[in-house]
Amino acid sequence: MKITVDEDKCCGAGQCVLLAPEVFDQRDDDGIVVLLDAAPAAGHHAAVRESAAVCPAAAIVLSEDA
Repeated sequence: MKITVDEDKCCGAGQCVLLAPEVFDQRDDDGIVVLLDAAPAAGHHAAVRESAAVCPAAAIVLSEDA
């Protein structure tokens, strides 16, 4: 799995950080997503998929074949 985030789309809702704190964080000044791990271990895949699914701005893009 490979993850990319579109910071321009991010609205700072923070659901990704709540669901997968090992993979996502937020900038202190504006709450925009920070990608900590673009290729997380298999144990994090379910949480990352859920993060992408609940992102209100669709700022998280997953590539499953990476």
